Amino acid sequence: MPKDDYYIVRPVTNCVGLGLGTSIKFLTVEDWTDHLSPGTFWCEIFEGDHISVDYEWGNPFLSVQGFKSEHTFTRWDKWLKVDQMIALPQILATISQKYRWMNCEFIGGKLIEVHLRRNPDFDWNNTEFVPVWHGQDPTPPYGYQYVDCPEAHGRVGAWIK
Repeated sequence: MPKDDYYIVRPVTNCVGLGLGTSIKFLTVEDWTDHLSPGTFWCEIFEGDHISVDYEWGNPFLSVQGFKSEHTFTRWDKWLKVDQMIALPQILATISQKYRWMNCEFIGGKLIEVHLRRNPDFDWNNTEFVPVWHGQDPTPPYGYQYVDCPEAHGRVGAWIK
């Protein structure tokens, strides 16, 4: 199937974030879309590094790179602090004057999500954040410490260093 026939389906409004409700559907222009939930839309599938940037009053403050399996949009394997600061996209300049904190997610340098909050996962002055999921042994590997930080879809804490 040609690449043009693949679409990613996302909810239009997702106040929680976290990739909730995201899925990849294999559709062609001939397919019916009656089975799709109301509020979903099609967009291209972006490829490249997933970078999350916190902005304070529009200025880059924290930048982290996420790593996950290609088969999930909600369960990350780890996040690492990186030096790659991305300037706030111009389209967000006005809103950045109204909100102290803004978190933007980028894939391959393309803006995919905007949150009117900051990323709390690096509040411990850590450089690495490895999520621990419900049912997983929280005992940290050597060199890490465990912190409680539950999230909406099964994260109970994280190993940090």
